[in-house]
Amino acid sequence: MKKTFALTHAKLQQARLVDAIKHEIKKYLARERRKALPEGKDYWAFDCRFGETEQQAVKVFNSDINKKIDAAVEQQWPAFYVEILARSCTHLPRPDVDFED
Repeated sequence: MKKTFALTHAKLQQARLVDAIKHEIKKYLARERRKALPEGKDYWAFDCRFGETEQQAVKVFNSDINKKIDAAVEQQWPAFYVEILARSCTHLPRPDVDFED
């Protein structure tokens, strides 16, 4: 998902618009997580960027996107850019843990 969201709407209050944007992002993440993983991969990881424009976007964790949206509303940005790219990953075993008794 690479999308610029406007924070103003002719008919919607800003709070409802922000809720709708957050819901759309949550739905996208859930949809990506439901996709079948390639063979040998364990989970989906997300590379995320957030900023006022695409050129100003910086890397963020997907868990911080809602906080960034709230900050954008507080700073009265007219719009913001979100980029979320899914990639499949494999868990690596922790070398310091011995599971055998």
